[in-house]
Amino acid sequence: MTTEQVGDYALRLSFDDGVVKTVNFKPFLSHSRHPDIRSCLEPSHFATYRIEYGELMWGDDDLCFPIADLYHNHLLPDAALEKARSSTPAPVAVTTEKDKSCCKP
Repeated sequence: MTTEQVGDYALRLSFDDGVVKTVNFKPFLSHSRHPDIRSCLEPSHFATYRIEYGELMWGDDDLCFPIADLYHNHLLPDAALEKARSSTPAPVAVTTEKDKSCCKP
């Protein structure tokens, strides 16, 4: 998998099978109350992402997403996702290359 930053808080993920998705992390980061996660709102910290052991990571496990979850757009447990849907906008926007309208830098 390759990763490219395409906006302040957006990454283009190119998976080994040819699937390409763009993920805008700003809504997720903005809605978090955890200071380690919110630290990724600092652009210089967000830019320190890396792929390690099959996960997209920041810091020393400050924030991590398994690659399989990014591929399948399963970024939150179902219960957390339902709670987020009922009280706030969707926490993370994921699009394919065919639909980039939500993730333009």
